[in-house]
Amino acid sequence: MERRVAFVTGASRGIGRASSIALAERGYDVVITARTLKEGTGVARGSSLHDAREVPVSGSLESTAAEIEKQGRRALSIRLDLLDRESCERAVDDALEQWGRIDLLLNNGVYQGPGVMDRFLDVPPDQVHTIFLGNVFNQIAITQRVLRHMLGRPGRGVILNMTSTSGTIDPPGPVGEGGWGYVYAASKGAFHRMAGILHAEHAGDDIHVFNVNPGYTPTETMRALAGSDTDLDAAFVGVPPEATAKVVAWLAADPAADEWRGQTVIAPKLCNKLGLLPGWKPPRRR
Repeated sequence: MERRVAFVTGASRGIGRASSIALAERGYDVVITARTLKEGTGVARGSSLHDAREVPVSGSLESTAAEIEKQGRRALSIRLDLLDRESCERAVDDALEQWGRIDLLLNNGVYQGPGVMDRFLDVPPDQVHTIFLGNVFNQIAITQRVLRHMLGRPGRGVILNMTSTSGTIDPPGPVGEGGWGYVYAASKGAFHRMAGILHAEHAGDDIHVFNVNPGYTPTETMRALAGSDTDLDAAFVGVPPEATAKVVAWLAADPAADEWRGQTVIAPKLCNKLGLLPGWKPPRRR
């Protein structure tokens, strides 16, 4: 079987790491990208302008690559900073130069930092631009570069966008009471619209595009900053990254996934329905 290559952003930890490993299990070689190359150098930054903390966080491309290689697949680690357009474009170009192809793009990386969990009046215009740079503008730049490559060679192309509930529904309360910041939600809402438009434009070109909504997923970054309990834990049921990762891999490789083209997949529901993560079921709120 011809070698398939996946390109994953935000692959050093969380859903990106788990998805990279799950794609390797499905037979993909994986280009993994993120800012943290070496274990022990990761830093989690506070998500509010009122929280200037920087704390150590586990995870790296180094450790993700090791897990991919345990599956008998190849890993190519490339540094990518979603706030740096040149870094984003260079990462795609380097992947194509070294491996010659990208069959699947997983836009998983996301801006993490001040402004995400701040109220509307607290976020200055410059910070609004920074958040949109990481969550929309440079995501577009990456996707355009990969899509042009996919259209320029024969075969199936897959684009999966990691979306967010915050971009499609209203929060149960303000920041600090189970809610999230407007600017973050607005940026994710803009990003959410990409999949349906790309499907409308390129379904006939054998380009398969999906939104994947992982639900509330406590990650290493969140726990490093907030500990084991937050107001979001009280408001939402947590989903393990592996549940979403199994859905990503299923959408990438299973012909039955075609019925979801151009749509939003609620990862916990589909994972549970198909039994993709044995032994896991979404817990019920009391």
